Parts: sequence; C-alpha cells; structure tokens
Amino acid sequence: MNKTVLAAIAVIVAMLGATYLAVGTAGGIGGDGGLVNKLAVLGAVVLVIVTTFVVTKYVRQMQNDTASGKLADENWDGIGEYKNELPFGWAVIFLGSIVWAIWYFLAGYPVNSYSQIGEYNKEVTVHDVKFNEQYKNMDDETLKEMGGSIFIVQCAPCHGLQADGLGGKAADLHERISAESVKHVLMNGSSNNLLGTSMPMPDRNGLLNTNTNALITDAEIDAVSKYVAGGLKATEGADVFAGACAACHGADGKGMEMVAPNIAEMSPAMIDMVLNHGKKGAMGTMPAFTNLTEVQHKAVDAYVSSLSKK
Repeated sequence: MNKTVLAAIAVIVAMLGATYLAVGTAGGIGGDGGLVNKLAVLGAVVLVIVTTFVVTKYVRQMQNDTASGKLADENWDGIGEYKNELPFGWAVIFLGSIVWAIWYFLAGYPVNSYSQIGEYNKEVTVHDVKFNEQYKNMDDETLKEMGGSIFIVQCAPCHGLQADGLGGKAADLHERISAESVKHVLMNGSSNNLLGTSMPMPDRNGLLNTNTNALITDAEIDAVSKYVAGGLKATEGADVFAGACAACHGADGKGMEMVAPNIAEMSPAMIDMVLNHGKKGAMGTMPAFTNLTEVQHKAVDAYVSSLSKK
C-alpha cells in the first residue's frame, strides 16, 4: 500500500482518537449529551475523513501527474507556465463569491444587521429628544447647577474640579483668556470655527497696525496680548488694539457677527462654539464635545460663563 495512503489512515485514526478522548467521556458519544452533541461529533468525524481523503488525493496527484500543454512565451529565471484554460467551475465559484460577498456586506450582515451599538444609539437619540423637551425651560440657576454637574464629568478631567486648568495643563476658566493664548493667536492666526464658520484670522504677517501703517511688531504683540487678557481695561496696548484689532473685534472687543468673535468677555455663544468645534491654542488642542444635547450645551455655557472674573 502507498505510503501516502498509510499516512492518511494514521492521521484519521489519530484524529478520531483525539476526538473521542476530548468529547467521548463528556456524553458526546453514546452518552446522554443530547442529539446536538452527537451531531457535532459526527460532523467532526466526517470533516476529518473528508479532509484527509482530499489532501491525500491531491498529494498523490502531485506525486504522479506530469504537466503537459503549450508553454507561454514569458518565463522567470527559466520557469514558465502553461497556457491552461481557466476552469469553468472555478470561474463560476469565484464570481459567485464576489456577488455573495457584496450581498452579505450590504444586506446580509453587517450593514443591515442588528447590533447592540445600533440599538443603543437609537435609544440615546430618543432619550435626548425627551431630555431636551423636559428641561428646555429651566431657570438660570437650575441651568448653572446642571452645567456644574456636566462639567465635573466632561470637563474636569482636563480643566480640574475647580476649573483652574490644573497648573497650566488646560485653560483656567476663571479668566476670559490668558496673555499666552492671545499671543499664540496673534503669532499663528486662528481658524477654530468660533463664528460657526471656518473663516480664519490671519497670523502676524497679515495684521496691520493702521496707527503706524506697518505690520504689527513683537513689542506690540506683547502689549496687546496683556491688554486683551486684562479685559481691555488698561492703557498699555490700547492703541495697538485700536489700530490692529478693533476693525474686526470692535472698539469694545465684543466682536461683530460673522466677522470676529467676542474677546472682551466669556460669552455663552463663544463657549458653545468651542464645545461644538473644539479649539487649537497655546496649550494644545481641545476636542469638540458633540455628544452633548442642546440643553446640556446651554447648561455648560451658563456654568462656565459664571466662572469668569474678567
């Protein structure tokens, strides 16, 4: 008998023995394990036998068959290939597999299937609508209390429980803006969607001080940064602000609709824009918080606005 056949028989015996040792004593074969267990074991037996038979057949075919036919003109290091026709059955199976894969992905599973995540998202959407309707008419004090609770969960990990920025790791929300943040914007420009659009503020190379008809200097940047951070109340830097900033932000720094944001105070509108679009600044990047509902946005806006000293 051929050695390959003997090896196949040995493999079958070994696999069936391993199957019996694995499940035979657990009720799977001849025990009280139930029909499902018996069918599972039967399936394993058939799989072992069929797989071994197929592998043996093709191993023997590789040992005994000789190639024939017309060689293609191309070869690689003397190794060529025959011009064999594509097997019709293989082509049908290949194309059928592609069609089945498209159906499976779009209609069978995963796009059209049930998922716990999809169910959760639908339930959250329904709950958010009810939540907004239930709390849309809160008074200012209740709104701030809700905002404080949301702040602890969503904002405190970076800004700290006291909203002090944890020693420079994030913005101190008790201040409208720091001089460092103002300077960073003046030096690098800004495109933070703080007006609900991507209209950018130019960097220093596009800031002209109309008082001197020259681009803004380092000394002027330092002066106006301190002036804005101080709430536009000092005298130093006021002339620079009037010449380089007031045209867009207004003489009082409260901004102009669709032109420039309010930089004089911590306004709820500004906070809402930061929550919606995130912000890039001197300390890094703050992500957008799109998971909050409309009412939760208003609550956080009200709470953070109440913290500002300037």
